[in-house]
Amino acid sequence: MPQNVDIAVIGAGVVGLTCALRLAQAGRDVVVIDPNPAGSGASFGNAGTIADYAVMPLGTPAVLRDLPRLLLDSASPLAIRRASILALAPWLARFVLASLPRPAARNAANIAGLLADAGQRWQDLAAEVGAGALLQDRGAIYVYETAQAWRGAQADMAQRRALGVAVDLISGNDLAALEPNLPPAHGAAYFRNARFLSDPAAMMGALAAQVSAAGAGFHSAKIIALDRTARGISLRSETGEAITAGQVILAAGAHSKPLARMAGDRVPLDTERGYHVEWDMGTPLLSRPCCPTARGFYFCPMQGRLRVAGTVELGGLTAPPSKHRLALLEAGARQYFPNLGAPNRTWMGFRPSIPDSLPVIGAGRDGRVFHAFGHGHIGVTLAPITAEMIANAVSGQALAAQNTALAKACSPLRF
Repeated sequence: MPQNVDIAVIGAGVVGLTCALRLAQAGRDVVVIDPNPAGSGASFGNAGTIADYAVMPLGTPAVLRDLPRLLLDSASPLAIRRASILALAPWLARFVLASLPRPAARNAANIAGLLADAGQRWQDLAAEVGAGALLQDRGAIYVYETAQAWRGAQADMAQRRALGVAVDLISGNDLAALEPNLPPAHGAAYFRNARFLSDPAAMMGALAAQVSAAGAGFHSAKIIALDRTARGISLRSETGEAITAGQVILAAGAHSKPLARMAGDRVPLDTERGYHVEWDMGTPLLSRPCCPTARGFYFCPMQGRLRVAGTVELGGLTAPPSKHRLALLEAGARQYFPNLGAPNRTWMGFRPSIPDSLPVIGAGRDGRVFHAFGHGHIGVTLAPITAEMIANAVSGQALAAQNTALAKACSPLRF
C-alpha cells in the first residue's frame, strides 16, 4: 500500500468502483482499498436489476400495518434474527417513524429523484467500459398471483406513475405472452423501461478493468482505523499498514458505519442480509427479471443460469447464513418451476440499510471525508449518479441545480 495518496476509496463494490473511475478520469491519484476482490459482495450477488421503478422505500404505512404479521411469519420475506433484536432497536425505532405517511411519501419522492435517469446512466456506463452486451433492455415484471393482490397493486402503481415511473398493468394473458414459462397469474405490472445485468460479476470485472485503465490502483487490505490529522486522513489496516490520504471516500457498504464514526459522523446504518440460489441451465426459463410480489424475491435470468434472489433479513454482519432463508427461496422457486433440480450454488451477502431507505452521499463533518453508502436494495442502480455527486463534491465545484436537489434527497448525517 502506498504511504501517501491523493484520494483513498474504501470499498471496491460497484459504488466504490464508479466513484474511483470518475475521480481517476478527473486526473486524481486514486487508490481503491478493500480486503475482498473488486466487485464481490452485494455487487456480485444482487438481482441484476437497474431498478428505476424502485421508488418506494422499505418503510411505508402498509409495511408498518403488516409489520407484526411479517415478523411473526417464518415464511415472511421480511425477517429479524432474534439474537439481533436489541442491537437493532434504535434502527427499528427510526424505521417506524420513517414508515409514517408523510415521511414515507417524502422518502419516495426523494428516491424517485435519484432514480430519474438511472437507466440511461447505466446505458452510458456499460458502453464506456465495453460491456454493453451485458445490459439488457427488456424491462422487469411484478407478478400478482390473485385478484386481491391485483386490486392492491392499482394504488401502488398509480403512486409510482405520479413519481415518474413508466409502468403498464397487464392481464394474465398478456403476462403469459411475455413469459410463457410462468404459471398462470391474475396479472402483472410491466416496467417497460427497466434494464438488467445478465451477469453482474462480468459487469463488475469490466468496470474494475476500466478503473485500472484510468490510472487508479487497487490494494487488498481491511481498514480498521481512520484518524484525522493536520497532514491528511491517516488510515491503518488490520495488518498494521498505514496510508495518508488527502481525501477519503467511504464506500464500504454495510461495513461503513464504524469508519464514519471515526470520521466524526453518526449514521443509522445497519445490515440487511440478502440471499440468492442459482440453477445452471443453458437457456434461462425467463426473458427478464420477474418478482412474485407476495414472495419477496426475484427470478433473475442470467448467462447460463437462473438466479433466485431476495428477501430481507435484518441480522448484522457476523451470523452465518440462514439455512431457513435459503430453503424458502428454493421452495418458492419450485412452486413456480417444479422441475428444477438441486441448486448449483447459494450465496449470502450484506446490504447497507438506512431506516428511511435514502443513501448517504456527500461530505461529512470533516470536509476531507465523503460518504457514499446506504443504498439498500438499489446500490447497483444508483452507482453512476452517486459517482457523479461524489466527484462534484470532492472537486469543490459548485453543484449543478440537479445535483443540488439530489444532495438534499439523501439521508442526513448525524454529527
